[in-house]
Amino acid sequence: MSIGNSPEDNSPEDERPFVEDDRPSIGRVLQQARIEAGLTVDEISNATRVRVAIVHAIEQDDFAACGGDVYARGHIRTLARAVHTDPARLLAQYDDDHGGRPSPTPAAPLFEAERIRPERQRPNWTAAMVAAIVAVIGFVGFTLLNDSDDGAGTKTQVAEGSTPTTSKSPKPKPTKPNDPKPDPSDSAIAAAPRDKVTVKVNAADGRSWISAKDHNGRTIFDGTLQQGDSQTFQDKEQIDLILGNAGAIQLFVNGKQIEDEFQTGQVERLRYTKGDPEVG
Repeated sequence: MSIGNSPEDNSPEDERPFVEDDRPSIGRVLQQARIEAGLTVDEISNATRVRVAIVHAIEQDDFAACGGDVYARGHIRTLARAVHTDPARLLAQYDDDHGGRPSPTPAAPLFEAERIRPERQRPNWTAAMVAAIVAVIGFVGFTLLNDSDDGAGTKTQVAEGSTPTTSKSPKPKPTKPNDPKPDPSDSAIAAAPRDKVTVKVNAADGRSWISAKDHNGRTIFDGTLQQGDSQTFQDKEQIDLILGNAGAIQLFVNGKQIEDEFQTGQVERLRYTKGDPEVG
């Protein structure tokens, strides 16, 4: 027996414990567990809030992107739980490979390192909705106010314009409804003033469309006379007539009947002035 040698010194070199060197790496264990769980790196990142780049780096046993041992251990623990493997064994292996468990780190830097990305500030939907409602109410109120003002102006214009419209196209009652073929005499319009032109149109033999204008070209009548209807027009200078069915019309100008023989269906354009009847 050799002095100073223990039995362990005589043991074969192959029997010495190298368990730590034979263990699979931390990254390999996490990657294999993730694959067996049927998870992708993106899914692990979404579940753990660990960035995809850091997950890839840890699975390649590159812990530099973690920002220190404390953060690396935190990521290892988080990823191990996500893939359903024991984090204690992996943390012990990490401590053995990196010189023991690190000393505690202040909370503020740890929080900053663990945060993956600044969270987006969620929009304040309540304030936005209130602002939208206020804007809608203001727009509706402004619209109603303008409509009220415009409505008042429109009513005034219609009232002013309704008078000439009513006077232009009255619906006269037949002068002799019971006698479709009246036999008027000169006395029918004997009271016509001499300083004006007076024209009486009588639809004695049928219906006729009539248009009458004064000396300014203003339409004073535009409509249809049924059989038996009549209309009388006066102006200080002249009356312009258009007869749509001239053969059905009897004309009396300044108290005298016009003897022109108009044809049924014929359109006649006539002009009469003061004095004896003259066809324009």
